[in-house]
Amino acid sequence: MISIMQPDKMGSYAPEDVVFLFRDISNVLLELDNEKRERLIQSGTHYSEMLPVEYHPTEAYMALFHETLSVYEERIALAVGIVAEQIVEHHGLENLVLVSLARAGTPIGILIKRYIKMRYSVCVPHYSISILRGRGFDETAIRYIFAKHSQAFIQFIDGWTGKGAITKELLQSCEKFNANHKEQLSANLAVLADPGHCASIYGTRTDFLIPSACLNSTVSGLVSRTVLNLQFMDENDFHGAKYYKELEDVDVSNLYIDRVATCFENVQKEVEQQLLERTTSPITWQGMKSVQAIQQAFGINNIHFIKPGVGETTRVLLRRIPWKILINPKNMNELEHILLLAQERNVPIEEYPNMSYACCGLIKEI
Repeated sequence: MISIMQPDKMGSYAPEDVVFLFRDISNVLLELDNEKRERLIQSGTHYSEMLPVEYHPTEAYMALFHETLSVYEERIALAVGIVAEQIVEHHGLENLVLVSLARAGTPIGILIKRYIKMRYSVCVPHYSISILRGRGFDETAIRYIFAKHSQAFIQFIDGWTGKGAITKELLQSCEKFNANHKEQLSANLAVLADPGHCASIYGTRTDFLIPSACLNSTVSGLVSRTVLNLQFMDENDFHGAKYYKELEDVDVSNLYIDRVATCFENVQKEVEQQLLERTTSPITWQGMKSVQAIQQAFGINNIHFIKPGVGETTRVLLRRIPWKILINPKNMNELEHILLLAQERNVPIEEYPNMSYACCGLIKEI
């Protein structure tokens, strides 16, 4: 029996909900303030070699998270059900392994796993792995999964799509892996919201707030963004992540999962109805067309400075140096948390109606 590298146990989720395939690097100081990080990123340092300082949400912001969760929990449950049923229909349950892309995919993967358990009384394995723009997914993690489940059909899961950068990264990673291994991967990505029109399995193409996009580690099992820094990591090891145990008192990761999961039975009929009514909708990369129009309208040199969609705009406000936030006027009433964060950080808001997203974050060129 070949011994395989073991990941570190980490995170505040129950091990039956997800297994993180990471190396725990909690002892390494990697956090830099947004200003320093932005300068390094814009001068060529890869974003995965350092971490943002973990944002401690204000009381007003946490109150808004809870309020948003109350408003959206059924809508999330519905999208989860629609995605889960499509996964089961496409692949069946035999040998199905859910693999969520950290960090945003992890709570969504747990919810899909919980839905399948509720609906089909089957407990499918679920892992969370790292994928990095420009560096691909963690091959050590993929090999670990196949060592545990030799016949695995891996379904990749993420929270939402923006421009489609991770969709393309996944495609390239799968092609590279498939060329070098007998096991084969499908790059079909499953997401809750696909405003970028670049995922084949989706709950909705409407750009709406997934409450887990509002927060960082405190809604992702207290796990940091993933890290690949070869100054202190082995390239054949798992990608790294930190476990922020010191934030346990403000952790809402399990509360979020439990709240949405209690809605599954209520949305069952609507899940079936929506799947019956759904017509085949092709991948058009429409979101990318919106981004190119924004790039032209605002004279932005680097397309990476444009972060479309509610999830990505939230990240710009929490982790980057924003220049301005574009808001689609018809979605104004659904973007309270964006407006609050922009106000806290003195970031200007501009109305911009002609995009397929509810909002878009523009990063300041330094």
